[in-house]
Amino acid sequence: MEWVLAEALLSQSRDPRALLGALCQGEASAERVETLRFLLQRLEDEEARGSGGAGALPEAAREVAAGYLVPLLRSLRGRPAGGPDPSLQPRHRRRVLRAAGAALRSCVRLAGRPQLAAALAEEALRDLLAGWRAPGAEAAVEVLAAVGPCLRPREDGPLLERVAGTAVALALGGGGDGDEAGPAEDAAALVAGRLLPVLVQCGGAALRAVWGGLAAPGASLGSGRVEEKLLVLSALAEKLLPEPGGDRARGAREAGPDARRCWRFWRTVQAGLGQADALTRKRARYLLQRAVEVSAELGADCTCGPQEGNGPSLFWWSERKKDELLKFWENYILIMETLEGNQIHVIKPVLPKLNNLFEYAVSEENGCWLFHPSWHMCIYKRMFESENKILSKEGVIHFLELYETKILPFSPEFSEFIIGPLMDALSESSLYSRSPGQPIGSCSPLGLKLQKFLVTYISLLPEEIKSSFLLKFIRKMTSRHWCAVPILFLSKALANVPRHKALGIDGLLALRDVIHCTMITHQILLRGAAQCYLLQTAMNLLDVEKVSLSDVSTFLMSLRQEESLGRGTSLWTELCDWLRVNESYFKPSPTCSSIGLHKTSLNAYVKSIVQEYVKSSAWENEVSTVLQNFFMSTTESISEFILRRLTMNELNSVSDLDRCHLYLMVLTELINLHLKVGWKRGNPIWRVISLLKNASIQHLQEMDSGQEPTVGSQIQRVVSMAALAMVCEAIDQKPELQLDSLHAGPLESFLSSLQLNQTLQKPHAEEQSSYAHPLECSSVLEESSSSQGWGKIVAQYIHDQWVCLSFLLKKYHTLIPTTGSEILEPFLPAVQMPIRTLQSALEALTVLSSDQVLPVFHCLKVLVPKLLTSSESLCIESFDMAWKIISSLSNTQLIFWANLKAFVQFVFDNKVLTIAAKIKGQAYFKIKEIMYKIIEMSAIKTGVFNTLISYCCQSWIVSASNVSQGSLSSAKNYSELILEACIFGTVFRRDQRLVQDVQTFIENLGHDCAANIVMENTKREDHYVRICAVKFLCLLDGSNMSHKLFIEDLAIKLLDKDELVSKSKKRYYVNSLQHRVKNRVWQTLLVLFPRLDQNFLNGIIDRIFQAGFTNNQASIKYFIEWIIILILHKFPQFLPKFWDCFSYGEENLKTSICTFLAVLSHLDIITQNIPEKKLILKQALIVVLQWCFNHNFSVRLYALVALKKLWTVCKVLSVEEFDALTPVIESSLHQVESMHGAGNAKKNWQRIQEHFFFATFHPLKDYCLETIFYILPRLSGLIEDEWITIDKFTRFTDVPLAAGFQWYLSQTQLSKLKPGDWSQQDIGTNLVEADNQAEWTDVQKKIIPWNSRVSDLDLELLFQDRAARLGKSISRLIVVASLIDKPTNLGGLCRTCEVFGASVLVVGSLQCISDKQFQHLSVSAEQWLPLVEVKPPQLIDYLQQKKTEGYTIIGVEQTAKSLDLTQYCFPEKSLLLLGNEREGIPANLIQQLDVCVEIPQQGIIRSLNVHVSGALLIWEYTRQQLLSHGDTKP
Repeated sequence: MEWVLAEALLSQSRDPRALLGALCQGEASAERVETLRFLLQRLEDEEARGSGGAGALPEAAREVAAGYLVPLLRSLRGRPAGGPDPSLQPRHRRRVLRAAGAALRSCVRLAGRPQLAAALAEEALRDLLAGWRAPGAEAAVEVLAAVGPCLRPREDGPLLERVAGTAVALALGGGGDGDEAGPAEDAAALVAGRLLPVLVQCGGAALRAVWGGLAAPGASLGSGRVEEKLLVLSALAEKLLPEPGGDRARGAREAGPDARRCWRFWRTVQAGLGQADALTRKRARYLLQRAVEVSAELGADCTCGPQEGNGPSLFWWSERKKDELLKFWENYILIMETLEGNQIHVIKPVLPKLNNLFEYAVSEENGCWLFHPSWHMCIYKRMFESENKILSKEGVIHFLELYETKILPFSPEFSEFIIGPLMDALSESSLYSRSPGQPIGSCSPLGLKLQKFLVTYISLLPEEIKSSFLLKFIRKMTSRHWCAVPILFLSKALANVPRHKALGIDGLLALRDVIHCTMITHQILLRGAAQCYLLQTAMNLLDVEKVSLSDVSTFLMSLRQEESLGRGTSLWTELCDWLRVNESYFKPSPTCSSIGLHKTSLNAYVKSIVQEYVKSSAWENEVSTVLQNFFMSTTESISEFILRRLTMNELNSVSDLDRCHLYLMVLTELINLHLKVGWKRGNPIWRVISLLKNASIQHLQEMDSGQEPTVGSQIQRVVSMAALAMVCEAIDQKPELQLDSLHAGPLESFLSSLQLNQTLQKPHAEEQSSYAHPLECSSVLEESSSSQGWGKIVAQYIHDQWVCLSFLLKKYHTLIPTTGSEILEPFLPAVQMPIRTLQSALEALTVLSSDQVLPVFHCLKVLVPKLLTSSESLCIESFDMAWKIISSLSNTQLIFWANLKAFVQFVFDNKVLTIAAKIKGQAYFKIKEIMYKIIEMSAIKTGVFNTLISYCCQSWIVSASNVSQGSLSSAKNYSELILEACIFGTVFRRDQRLVQDVQTFIENLGHDCAANIVMENTKREDHYVRICAVKFLCLLDGSNMSHKLFIEDLAIKLLDKDELVSKSKKRYYVNSLQHRVKNRVWQTLLVLFPRLDQNFLNGIIDRIFQAGFTNNQASIKYFIEWIIILILHKFPQFLPKFWDCFSYGEENLKTSICTFLAVLSHLDIITQNIPEKKLILKQALIVVLQWCFNHNFSVRLYALVALKKLWTVCKVLSVEEFDALTPVIESSLHQVESMHGAGNAKKNWQRIQEHFFFATFHPLKDYCLETIFYILPRLSGLIEDEWITIDKFTRFTDVPLAAGFQWYLSQTQLSKLKPGDWSQQDIGTNLVEADNQAEWTDVQKKIIPWNSRVSDLDLELLFQDRAARLGKSISRLIVVASLIDKPTNLGGLCRTCEVFGASVLVVGSLQCISDKQFQHLSVSAEQWLPLVEVKPPQLIDYLQQKKTEGYTIIGVEQTAKSLDLTQYCFPEKSLLLLGNEREGIPANLIQQLDVCVEIPQQGIIRSLNVHVSGALLIWEYTRQQLLSHGDTKP
């Protein structure tokens, strides 16, 4: 059309000056400039053929360029938002720019003045450098792209080099940052896609300048912004790689660069393969495949050396090994392409090909790398960083399994990859989850593989590398905040590395940093286990000659004694043995050297530490004497030394308080030691304790005299109170240490009169103050920021007061009055005035930090039961304040569990519960409120409910045994607690479930992990809540009236709960929370059944039957059937009500009748104790026969199974009355047994007979805890979380069962069955290993071999002829399908284009129209649609041409800047570029696109068929054009 229009214009006037002048007048619209462009191109063609006007045309061209085009482009550069017509922005403005640029190029050529091109280029280059970030830079780029080909290589060489250098700098980012990054990115893409391809076409200096800018050391391609570099490289790939075509002369080779030989090029490609941006990865793959393709076609050897050293080449080619190289790279690119899918079912079959890559990459002759291992790392990095977590896990496991089947040569890149991307991937907790079918408590499969890999890899490392690798590995563990699960398994893997002297002081410090930096918020058990493994790592890998005992002790101090390093554990013994064996090899300690001890023995080191710690100027000689006789001296000398230090005002500074703490710990250990060997009243410790007690009391009394406080006096006061607290704790825990009788002595009198919450005023810096400051008695100490340390001292002082008071209250709890009346002259005020003491306790809770409130809780446990009746409001306030403290703590703190236990003991004390239930006041409801809050907290903090239920059950058991009649009146008032415990269990999130699984794994290690021994075994798993409640219920005696009432009340509440859940509107599906709760309800009812009598069952039997009619999950159905069988067996009197269940209306029964038919199948058990069975059997046969003819297939199956089992019983009893029924029954059974074929009916009949409930299950012999809580849930398909093994019942000893308890184990073969023994399994033939199959048969072939090319053919333009022949109106849409391979897609597109009136369809080869598949889909559309052949290698030139003609190039591709199809407005002149079925649009064509459009998707499949995608865009273009022209019909 454009050619015809140009001819028409020229036919009107042969004077080019007049014609061009006319076009240059008026508004500079896009249409006017485009008309000028194709007219100039027509004149240029005529000039080339020699038919143009030689004189006038050059002058006219110069006038057009100087007088119209250059000013137009200047206006667009200078004021991009203004321009000739502001309405042309932004799409039409681009049309004007491109048309003006193309017209300018024609003018320069027609003018015949090369200087004009140089002048225009200079001006545009200046403008580009001055304002390249502005949108107006596009005009400057268009000018340079237009005049660049007109520059002379020799005369304008320097200018070409400057333009090329500037273009490369801009394309690589130009340093744009911050707010200007957006325009900078647009300018970079514009230069890379528009200007650089034009410049490299000039060859020579321009090409060398471009490559020099790319490969210069100062602009290393291995660093910086990889996206921009790959954008440039893919745009210039055809010029930066040699042209195939046989041998070339050396001069020809030197004329053009060869990127294959540049290591920076390959580092950029590798970096691109691992980028997060899909388009960048695509460009990198394109460059790789083009380089391999060129290498294969050239047939010449090529080598690119490594960046440094003598390692393998990053890329090399040898014609002698062409086949092997092609195979390697074909596999490699296939894997990288497949990984783009993120669909594990597509990717997994390709993963075995990764093993082939390693076989190709390692030489069998000398065992060295043939291919640089960094290529393999690119694949793993891509897998590790995939958004698909399953793929990430597959990649990590595949990498860890590398050394299981092969030994790879050492490579620094490999080690760096382990420290970097691999450890980053290992930080994801979800990777460590159990495999399907793996038992709970098993070790993580990935954890085992990690351990095996690390041990193997380190053993294969060169000796000189091991130390540095391990140090980097450990330091990586400190580089981030790791979650608990990954750090545990990394520590475990390190602990299993064989002993090797690899770590020095840096390694020891790194291990300490792991503990300090990464474990603060971890779960306690996992944190403790990780510490144990890190200690084992230190013992295995430390080079003791490089560390001192001081260094080791510093590391050991970072291990928490209460979490990991505790005495008596195997780890403690191992540590002692390690220290003993290596004590003479440690590096000398600076501490030992400073005092003249040059030995490195452990004894010498400990002696030096102790001497340094206790040294003082006044007592140095005496201390030295004590130390010299340490092992020979008696306990008396040590205790007297401690007594002297604590009571003689020697501790008079803040730093001395640590020494005080040490002395009291030593004294406590001495007491414990003497108690072990036997305590005697004449023991020297006895005298020391008495003296210490009296001296401390005297100090505290003297300092109450109101003297001015000094630092020394205040510190001595703190020391004295701490000493009294130690004495009280020792006496409280060791009754044999009672120094006095129950009569109040000096200690008790002093403590009882002690002013509680008495704080210490911080002494002034100037001790000579004339003003005497009395001791403050307020509960809050006003502290400045500089006195925070003193605040901690005061808090410890108050804490010690309450330790003493706790001892006093426990000793004299019988003297505490229970009424509110005060004793006028109490001899123990703190005991006999409990209200005041309780108020002080509440005040202390507001002052003390959460780690110091424990003694206050102990006091509340004694006070609250005494005052609940008389001072209920005060007690409720104590409940609230204590709960506030508990709820604010994290369960990762050890103090949380101690505080929680103390809180439960005083709020849920049996006396408190009894009194509160008796008076039914606010305290009763407050206790229940707290109970539900604790249960709610358990969903977040696992183990909280365990503490509550265990304490309550134990206290109720004790109270029941202490009362002659076994009263459970208190428990009955709080039966909701037992109810909630019986149905307790949260549905964990995956991350929570993982932590639970790993904790169970650690617990199963038992004594092998010291953390299990050190920490209190609290059984914090959720299962133990139910276990505790069930074992408590098993202890109840149905013959005891209080027990009986409690059981019956609980049973009714359980049935109420079941009905409530059934009526809930929440989704009820398999393993949902509703399903689990109902399952637990019926499990508990089964446990209670033996204690339910007939009278009670008579009241609930209808509710049980009604539950059978409810739509239940399989596991619940089995429990209901089981309990009905047991009821009918024990109480046959309920049989009439059971028969009534079969009389309900058909609509009410539906398939729920199967429950009652299943019960009938066990009629032999039901009638076991009935002498006369005939009537019952007859009734059963009549009922069953009716249901054998039901229209529902499932009902018929259940009825037939029941009929078969009933008839077997009848035949055994030989009942003559049933002879009349024999023909009917026998024929029915014979018919079902003799069903022919292998249809579903016969299969289901066989399956239901083999079902465990009918074939193996025995309602009486299988009645045990194992069947109820483990076997039946397992066989009925419940999730593993609901399986409670019998081992857990036996391990939970908080609630003991009677020695003769027989309900544990099943007596049948039921426990040996597996779910697969009765459930349908869709198992096909065994899968063949992928490596044994044909190489490509297991790969989803969305991807085809890429190295098939078609020879070049001449371009044929058929627009005019075809348009004239068709005689129809066509749109301005061009559809380019040259990249599409499949004839079916091309045929479908041809049909679609014809239907919607596309102007032309561009294909890669016109030979496709003869293909039968094409013709089948196109249905002759090719006869009515213009077709153009453009080979894929010619597409860049074709697209550039179309851009100059004003077309907008549109690609269907997902990129970072893609526009939604629903939001995009198509220009009239649109060119739609469709990608290849395999790889989409190649990277070198993407930068030719003006816009990328993507189709919005809702599903999970990542792409549409290319024909479908094209059809959607073609229709959307047509729809928009119809609307814009006001047409409603095509």
